[in-house]
Amino acid sequence: MNYEEKTLNTQTVYSGKVITVIKDDVEVADGHKSFREVVIHSGGVVIVAMKDDEHILLVKQYRYPLKHVNIELPAGKLEKDEDPNEACKRELEEETGYKAKSWKSLGYINTTPGICTEKLYLYLAKDLEFVGEHPDEGEILKCFEYKLSDIFEMIKNGEINDAKTICALTRAFSKGF
Repeated sequence: MNYEEKTLNTQTVYSGKVITVIKDDVEVADGHKSFREVVIHSGGVVIVAMKDDEHILLVKQYRYPLKHVNIELPAGKLEKDEDPNEACKRELEEETGYKAKSWKSLGYINTTPGICTEKLYLYLAKDLEFVGEHPDEGEILKCFEYKLSDIFEMIKNGEINDAKTICALTRAFSKGF
């Protein structure tokens, strides 16, 4: 079966610093006409930073769209044309103050493929050395060290609901850290 959709017309609805929103008129596989609203996003990186075999670094950060503090893995958006392999190093240091000597790619996830192009690249960082954090201007967050068993309990009881965090930890865990 053919699932592809043909773009007939594209209109930019909004263009900002972080996202662009477009509206496409499309022809779906069965020939009917419809439309798609798409958020264009540069993507980002998510880091499972292991302090040792039992401890992982998480950050607490106020997430304005949700109007509450989230507990999540260190992460950040890609700058224009930035290599994810470099962005993960920059984001880990900015948000936690650590550099890692060992890096492993855990692949990527599509966060909301029904409406958004955002692709998050997942990484495992080990052999950490503290060098001092320096978050981006306007970014208020705090890094904490958690036991792995406590993190999975926090996911189970709903204290951690951040999808990228749950996905990255699952991917890392499935690959044996």
